[in-house]
This record gives sequence, structure tokens and C-alpha cells, in this order.
Amino acid sequence: MSVMPDSWIREMARTKGMIEPFTDRLERDGVISYGVSSYGYDARVADEFKIFTNVDSAVVDPKEFSDKSFVNRQTDVCVIPPNSFALARTVEYFRIPRDTLVICLGKSTYARCGIIVNVTPLEPEWEGHVTLEFSNTTPLPAKIYANEGACQFIFLKADRECDVSYGDRSGKYMGQRGVTLPRL
Repeated sequence: MSVMPDSWIREMARTKGMIEPFTDRLERDGVISYGVSSYGYDARVADEFKIFTNVDSAVVDPKEFSDKSFVNRQTDVCVIPPNSFALARTVEYFRIPRDTLVICLGKSTYARCGIIVNVTPLEPEWEGHVTLEFSNTTPLPAKIYANEGACQFIFLKADRECDVSYGDRSGKYMGQRGVTLPRL
């Protein structure tokens, strides 16, 4: 497996629609950076947020997840309560090639503030908006800025194609749009 460079990312975005909308350079003037970098793509967080709340004393159960655990906000700045989390989505829509696996890492700007971004790998032939999980590990409220960088995607190209892709098995998160809650 090889980590793919900026030239490959640009080519795949231009010819295959791998990332839409696509920013072909790193934008960073007055914002948390986003766009293509040397060996990755820094995606932006959209202005749709689901902020965790325990007003109804709900139990978090991945097999029977209740959306009553969240409040919905559409805003340019999301404030995550102390020791809590929020779900969001990328501005960009991704289409992953069959011979590629994508790993996501959080931005250091957020990590240095105690804000952790988690995303599971993007599997071969998955497509959609990526649901982002922001965890505020601090005892203070924390801000997330919409339409600015949130995380970096690293593209790993395999030596050969997989036998069964995410698309082949009709994965449960295929083609997701908007912030997507857990599914069983």
C-alpha cells in the first residue's frame, strides 16, 4: 500500500469526482486550514451539528440509538458543552475508488485545544458526506468553526483491488447525506 500524493488526489478529484467540492490548494488565511496538502486532503466541517445533551436522561445504546439525545443546530460556530460531543458532517462529498482505503486524522489545531475528531476509515467504493465526531475532552465549552478545516484524510492505494467493496455489500452508510446517526 502506498500513501497517495497531492497530484494523485487532484487527478482523482478532477477526473473521477472523488471529492466535491474540491479545493486544490491549502487554504489557511485566517481560517483553520483546508484543501489538498502534500499527502492528504483537509476537509471542512459543514454548518449542521447534532450536539449531545442528556436533558431526557437517555441511555446511549448503539443498537437502539435515540435521536432524543441530540439538539440540532445550524450555525457558523458550534459550542460543544464540557466533556460532551457533537456530530457534524463534511462539506465535501467523497467517492472512494475501489483500490483505496482512506484514514482520517484530526487537525492539530483542535487537538491542542482538547478537541478530538474521530472518523472511521472510508472503505473502498464508499461514498457520501462523512459524519464527523467531535469530542470536547475539556472541562470548558469548546468551539467548532463551520466551513473551516476539521480533519485530514490520508489515501492509501492498495497493490490490487479488494474482492468485495463497501459498495458491493451495500453498506448501511452508503450514499449518506447530512449528519448520519448510528444504524444497526
